[in-house]
Amino acid sequence: MEALIARSSSKKTIALLTLGALGAVGFILYRWRTAGFQWALFISTFRGVDWAWLAIGIVVILSTYLGRALRWQVMVRPIRPDSSLWRILDATAIGFTAIVFFGRAGELVRPYLISVREKAPFSSQMAAWLLERVMDLMMVIFIFGVALALAPRSGLKPGPHVKALLEAGGVIIGVAGLACLAMLFAFRYFSDQMHDRLMSAIAFLPAATRHKIDQILGAFRQGFGSTKSNGFVLQLLGYSVLEWLLITGCFISIFRAFPLTARFSVADIVIFMGFVSLGSAVQIPGVGGGMQVAAVVVLTELFGLTLEAATGFAVALWLVTFVTIVPLGVVLAFREGLNWRSLSHVREDMPSPPEDLPQ
Repeated sequence: MEALIARSSSKKTIALLTLGALGAVGFILYRWRTAGFQWALFISTFRGVDWAWLAIGIVVILSTYLGRALRWQVMVRPIRPDSSLWRILDATAIGFTAIVFFGRAGELVRPYLISVREKAPFSSQMAAWLLERVMDLMMVIFIFGVALALAPRSGLKPGPHVKALLEAGGVIIGVAGLACLAMLFAFRYFSDQMHDRLMSAIAFLPAATRHKIDQILGAFRQGFGSTKSNGFVLQLLGYSVLEWLLITGCFISIFRAFPLTARFSVADIVIFMGFVSLGSAVQIPGVGGGMQVAAVVVLTELFGLTLEAATGFAVALWLVTFVTIVPLGVVLAFREGLNWRSLSHVREDMPSPPEDLPQ
C-alpha cells in the first residue's frame, strides 16, 4: 500500500515539475522573441572547447552507470543473491537509452529487463526502482540545500524567477526531505503490517484475485528487502554518495571545457547543480526536458550569461550527461536482438512472477 501511495505522490511531483518546466519554457520562448535570439552567438559557444576536459566528463558520466548497477545489485540481492553485475549493467545502459528515446515512459525498460534476466518478479524490480528514486531524491535535496546555503555568500545577484525559488527553497527542502524519510521508514518497518491489513481489507474479493494481489504485494515487499538490513542500507547510501560525487565531477569537467564557464568556481557549479538536478525529473522523448530549461534559466538569471550562451551550454550538458550512453545502449540492445518497438510497450510484455521465489 505504501508503495502505491508513494507512486501516486511521485506522479503528482512529476506533474508539478512538468508544469514548472512548461512555465520556464514559456519564459525562454518569450525571451527569444523579445530579445531576438542570435544564432551566431549560440554557435560561438562551442568554439574554443577544451576537448580534454570534455572527454574526462564523458568518461566520468559513463562510470556512473556502473555505480547505478552496483547499487541495483544490492537491492536485488535479498531476492537473488547470485545476481550478475554484468546483466544489471547491460540492462542499465539499455534502460537509460530507452529514456532518451521514449522519455519517462522508458523508465520501465530497466526494471523489466532486470526482472527477466534475474528471474525476479517485475513488481519487485519496480519497487527497487522506486527505492532508487528515493535515494537519488535525497541526494538532490542535499545538493539543493548546499546550493541554498552557498548562494547568499557567492555574491551572485539572482533574477526575480530564481529569487522566488530561493525564498521557497527552505519549504521545498523540508517537505521533500520529510517525504523521503517517511517512505524509507515505511519501506523498512511497515511493509509486512500494511500487507496484512490490505489483504484483510480485500477479503471480500474472489480467491484468485486475492492470490494475484498477494503475489504482487509480496514482490514489492521483496523489492524493499534491502531496507531491512543495516548493512544493505549503508551500501545503498555509499553507492548513492559515490554516484553523485561522480556526477559532480562530470559537471565540473563540462564547466571547465567551455571558455564561458571555465571561470566558475566549484561553489558556483554546486549552486548550478542544485537547481538543475530538480529539473532533470522531467524528460521529453528525444529532446530531454526540464534539465536544459532549468540550466538556461539559472545561467541567465543567476549567473548573467546571455540567452544564446546559456542555451548552447545547456545543449552540451544534455548531450554529455544523457546522450553519451545511447551508442552503447543501442549496440547492447542489437547484440541481444532486442526490438526497440517492443521495448516501448513493456507494459504489455511484463513477465509473470516466477513461482519459485521465496515468500
